Amino acid sequence: MNISIRTFNEQDWASVSKIYAEGIATGIATFETEVPSFEIWNEKFIKKCRLVAQTNNEVVGFAVLSQVSKRDVYKGVAEVTVYVAKNSRGKGIGKLLLEALVEESEKEGFWTLQAGIFSLNKASIELHEKCGFRVVGVREKIGKRDGKWLNNHFLERRSKKVGL
Repeated sequence: MNISIRTFNEQDWASVSKIYAEGIATGIATFETEVPSFEIWNEKFIKKCRLVAQTNNEVVGFAVLSQVSKRDVYKGVAEVTVYVAKNSRGKGIGKLLLEALVEESEKEGFWTLQAGIFSLNKASIELHEKCGFRVVGVREKIGKRDGKWLNNHFLERRSKKVGL
C-alpha cells in the first residue's frame, strides 16, 4: 500500500468528516457525538499542521492540532488529534500521520504535544507511546458519553529539538 502524507485542504473535508464520524461511532475516540460543520471544525483546530494520509487518491486519515491555552507561555503546547478510516486501521497509517504531525509541529515551534485518550482505547495509547509520548496520568471520570463516565489517559511528548 502506497501511503502519502500531505497538507489538508478544504476539499478534503468530506472525507475527513466521514472518518471523524467513523471514530465517533466507535464510542471510544471522542466525547463528541456528532460531526460539526466545517466552520466549527475549522475554528477548533490550529490552521498549521493539518495533515491527511492518502492512498489511491483517497483520504484515509487525518491529524491536526488544537490550542491548549490562549496564554502566551503555552504557545508551544498543543493537543493532537489523529483519526484513521475504519477500513484502513491497523496498517500503520496512524503512526505515519502522528510521526509527520510531530515533525511538522516542531517546524512550527511546538515544544510539547499532549493527548487525552479514552482509557478503553488501548490501540491509540500504544500508538502514541510508540511515537514518543508518555503517560503522565489518568483523569478519572473526566466526562460522560452516552450516560457513562469515562476515564482518559493523559499523555505528552516533549520535543528534543524545540524549546531546549
